[in-house]
Order: sequence, then C-alpha cells, then structure tokens
Amino acid sequence: MRRLLLLATAGLLASSCAGRAKPREAAPAATAAPPQVVPGMEHQPGEQLLEYDLNRDGKPDVWRYVRKDAAGKEVVLRKEKDLNGDGRIDTWEAYAPDGTVSRLVYDLDFDGKPDVTLFFEKDQLVRKEYALGFDGQSRSWNFYEKGKLVRKERDTNADGKPDVWEYWENGEIDRIGVDLDGDGQVDRWEAKKGAEAKKSSATEPAAPASDAAKQAAETEPATPAAQK
Repeated sequence: MRRLLLLATAGLLASSCAGRAKPREAAPAATAAPPQVVPGMEHQPGEQLLEYDLNRDGKPDVWRYVRKDAAGKEVVLRKEKDLNGDGRIDTWEAYAPDGTVSRLVYDLDFDGKPDVTLFFEKDQLVRKEYALGFDGQSRSWNFYEKGKLVRKERDTNADGKPDVWEYWENGEIDRIGVDLDGDGQVDRWEAKKGAEAKKSSATEPAAPASDAAKQAAETEPATPAAQK
C-alpha cells in the first residue's frame, strides 16, 4: 500500500512539473535587408552584368551593366564602383543611349548612402543635388546652364520643399528669394552682390568627385573577371 502511494505521488509531481514547463520558442529567422536601389539606377530587362577586379585582391570592385541593341552592339547602361575596398558601392554611373553620362551619384562618407547626385543632358551638367543628412533626403539643389551656375535652391526646414532661392549671374548672387510661410512662393527678396556674393560662393560645397573617384572614373576595365 505504501509503495502504491509513493508511485501515485511521484506521478502527480511529474504531471504538475510538465504542466508548468513552457516550450522554447524558436529564434526568429534572420532576414537580410534588401539592397538599396539608387533612383535612376534601377535594373533593366535584358541587361547583363560584368564584374571586374581592378586592384587584384580577389574581389570585384567594378560592376558594369550592358545590353545588346537591335544591331547586336553592346550598350553600357550603368557602372558601379567600390573605391575603398569595403565591398560596398561608392559611385553609381548611368549612361544615355548615345554613350554619354546621364547621372553620377557619389557616396562621400562611405556609409553606403548617396550624398551627391549630378545630372547631365547632352554631356553637360544641368543639376546637382546634395543629400548630406542622415535621412538621405536632398536639401540643396544647384542648377546650371551651359556649364554656369544660375540658381541654387535650399530646403532649410526639412519639409522636402525649397524655401530659399539664390539667382546667380556671372558668378555672383543677383538676388535671393525667401519663402516665410511654407507655401512654396517667395515672400521676401534680398539683393546680394559683391563681397557677400563672393563669400557665398566660397561656402558652396566642394565638387563631389574625390581624387579616387576621378581616377576610378577615368580607368576603364580591361578584362572582365566574371560574367553573369
């Protein structure tokens, strides 16, 4: 009888412990972040990727996207370059159908995000966009005609819209328009010439192409390391 009572008690204790035990939840599966697609650098149907290892470290540092035209001729669509060997793209280049550059994008601080974008039409610079903040949004725009700066626009309150306009003539500021109420219209005009114009010109952001970027842009891969 005592043996039966001991067995029954042991069974109740085991049942009670089993009821309190919780199954271990499986760790959530890690998901890789999708690669960033730079505007204007999207993949196109029928394109072919060629990879190059220019510094011969065993890793590709230039990616060239091409496609065959109707005549079977190879047409370059885009190029991507890793300038510092960290495996991340630092410059993006897009090409027009005639082979001229249509857009250049630079990551100046090597954080994987575009900082400066240059737009070209008929092989001439027409616009620069600066996105130097942490949010990756453009806050400053420069406009050019025949290679000369004619207007600057700035977003000073981070609402995505310009609220300061600078109009330039012959390398000097002619006038400045300011939007005070956020309606996208100039509420106040200021004339700035002479010494202050020179001061403003001196504070313009430097050209985005570093020496390394220039060297990489001027270097054309000779033989592809791999082809996809």
